[in-house]
Amino acid sequence: MPRTMTFRPVKGGVAAARGFCAAGVRCGLKQNKTALDLGLILSDRPCSVAGVYTTITIPAASVGWTRAVTKKGTAQAVVVNSGNANACTGEQGDLDAAGMALATARQFEIDPEQVCVASTGIIGHPLPLDKIVCGITDAAEAIGPERGAGTDFARAIMTTDTCPKAVALQTVIGGKVVTIGGSAKGSGMIAPNMATMLSFITTDAAVSPAMLRKALKAAVDVSFNRITIDGDMSTNDTLLVLANGAAGHRTIDKPGRAFNQFAAALESVSIQLAKMLVRDGEGATKFVEIRVKRAASAKDAATIAKAVANSPLVKCAINGGDPNWGRIICRAAGCGAKLKGDKTTLKIGGKLAFVKGLPADTPQAELAKAMKPKDIEIELDLGLGKGDATVWTCDLSREYVTINADYHT
Repeated sequence: MPRTMTFRPVKGGVAAARGFCAAGVRCGLKQNKTALDLGLILSDRPCSVAGVYTTITIPAASVGWTRAVTKKGTAQAVVVNSGNANACTGEQGDLDAAGMALATARQFEIDPEQVCVASTGIIGHPLPLDKIVCGITDAAEAIGPERGAGTDFARAIMTTDTCPKAVALQTVIGGKVVTIGGSAKGSGMIAPNMATMLSFITTDAAVSPAMLRKALKAAVDVSFNRITIDGDMSTNDTLLVLANGAAGHRTIDKPGRAFNQFAAALESVSIQLAKMLVRDGEGATKFVEIRVKRAASAKDAATIAKAVANSPLVKCAINGGDPNWGRIICRAAGCGAKLKGDKTTLKIGGKLAFVKGLPADTPQAELAKAMKPKDIEIELDLGLGKGDATVWTCDLSREYVTINADYHT
């Protein structure tokens, strides 16, 4: 990200950018009968669209539908339900995903193939399409550009999340003020390689579909693909970016300064949303940043950072405030990436724990104190090359076990 870029935070999430409206309503999919469970995003004009999806080999029906929409490069609306994943539901699931798009298209007199669909919730249950169609009608009546509409949308897509997640910022591109806003959901089943979550980002920037895909891939690589809560993936992962061009600047259709400015803003929004997911991890009490420096390659750095972040032993030690640095060293040395003990240094909260093959002389009490804050930094300097990587994770608590033991029943 260019260091000269400046962003101004604004409110509104997915409803912040010009030309976009959002809504969140209740249609009765969740056990909590007062919870919002259907969200809708609408642009006042067709948009360039790009998406990134789960890499699991059994994707949800909504993923198949929306992949086809984004492949064509244009969309105008997004409809999302929570409480039911519409995954592992066979041919009927595909028909129901198409039914969500058709019902939304009818409300706004647009092409169904301009409607992106997403679902989240329990896997393997038939989708109650009749309830969702009624919810879409209600959402169409409630949709609006005001700040509250964005908040309702962010709440409507939640599952085990404890709070809505939304961010928006403004920057200047081509002499025009450009707004990028987004919302995300995710609290468990979060792992790198397209984290298990839903996220929707809207912008009034004018960007061609090809360049939007390029910017999104770069942003995902340093944000949503760098977080992990429990190392698991799911069927419904979807990240969409819609750009409607309402800001009025010249369309970004090639690399250059304008593209770099837009990509930096998109990266900033993506990183902020990704960190929000980790901070709201199921049962999480601590936010952990794991930095690997001077690895033999960037790939090795990422492999080690993710291995440490996904270790249940490391995560349990963090939860208990136990500075058991041996767990970190063992996980880093056992993941297949290049590492030499006599060149490796480990710091926890800025305190030396391990120096070139030997324990540091930092008192145990100081290391334990470094494990107490809500935000913890773990830094591994491998002394082998120029590869760097950062991954964000959280601790593993008893509450995580409780949530997931009871989630389905």
